[in-house]
Amino acid sequence: MLKENVPQDGGIAEGLKEVTYAVDSDGRYELVPSLGWEPKNISNHQAWEVIVAEVERVRQQVVAGRLSPLAYHMTRNLMDISLLASYMGIFRWRVKRHFKPKVFKKLKPPILERYAALFRISIEQLQDIAKVDEMKIPGQDRK
Repeated sequence: MLKENVPQDGGIAEGLKEVTYAVDSDGRYELVPSLGWEPKNISNHQAWEVIVAEVERVRQQVVAGRLSPLAYHMTRNLMDISLLASYMGIFRWRVKRHFKPKVFKKLKPPILERYAALFRISIEQLQDIAKVDEMKIPGQDRK
């Protein structure tokens, strides 16, 4: 692709540029900044729609009392149980156990602090998902 033809279709990156290779007038490859291109923006947008729908599904389960807020924060941060357990340095079965609302309510402050620090939120936000901003698809505000 010629340097002049590198697409500059703004999308999900919200103004951030990515670097792509393009050919200059002498036929040499060069790094060129790009805002993205439409097919990539569409596929990224569709992927984020799936992620936001999954986060909403888990949020509904938390609101219904079937899961603890920890499951919501894990899903919102695009983690699975293995990854969360690994970051926390605890066994997976313990993380799974913390998904039970009754168990989560009895967690001691040091464990809550570690979870909150991992998700970069306060303990109050960790315990009450209503105190967390709604998850949105990146770049959605610009359309």
